[in-house]
Amino acid sequence: MSDADPPLITPNPWQDWRQATPARLALGRAGAGMPTEETLRFGWAHALARDAIHAAIDVDALAAQLGEDGWTVARARSRATDRTTYLRRPDLGRQLDPQDAEALRAVPRAAACDLAVVVGDGLSSLAVERQARPLLRALKPLLPANLVLAPLVIATQARVALADEVGELFGARLAVILIGERPGLSSPDSLGLYLTHAPRRGRNDAERNCISNVRPEGLAPAFAAAKLAWLVREALRRGLTGVELKDESDLAVLEGAPASTPLPSS
Repeated sequence: MSDADPPLITPNPWQDWRQATPARLALGRAGAGMPTEETLRFGWAHALARDAIHAAIDVDALAAQLGEDGWTVARARSRATDRTTYLRRPDLGRQLDPQDAEALRAVPRAAACDLAVVVGDGLSSLAVERQARPLLRALKPLLPANLVLAPLVIATQARVALADEVGELFGARLAVILIGERPGLSSPDSLGLYLTHAPRRGRNDAERNCISNVRPEGLAPAFAAAKLAWLVREALRRGLTGVELKDESDLAVLEGAPASTPLPSS
């Protein structure tokens, strides 16, 4: 083949766009179907999402890592006894196992605390394994120095509302849960954060603030930590969370938080 011969493969002008996003675009076709490469890529992405949902989190390893970072760690389970029950009965994932609830009551802690942190596996243990520790490392120095923390609880078979019961049990003013979000075909490791003021059983989602898609390809853990620290400060100051507390963290700069480049003066 000489240089004058036409190329065997026609360049695809969409390829440059595909390098800039994980979205599934410009898939092409082979006859009436998708090309073999795209069929295999879809199967691979679907398998990653399924694995993220069904894989068990390594609680021992995570507890050891967070202990090294200075967190006092406790453990708990929801009333969903296994993964199948967890997926079929969301209501059980919102309630603490009775024996674990009693064990948490016996954990040494301050008589009154400001913030209870829960790390729950949710629908993606992969998200917790990859994002929880970097986020908590970035968060700790941004919290007020006089903030009283409850023991951090690693919860398995957990839904978002499980943090309400944990926070109520500890008598915390605020509860936040870091939890694996439902995997997408391009994001099997996305972490969600849910902050609730005056946590107690029966709270609803309108009473929470959510920060989602926490991962390096979405909202980087350091920036998510800055948003969460701002929300914690404001929730304690105003005595509320949810639809009445808007995220205006981009208008404020916390000491040590990642800051955007200032606009040039006119």
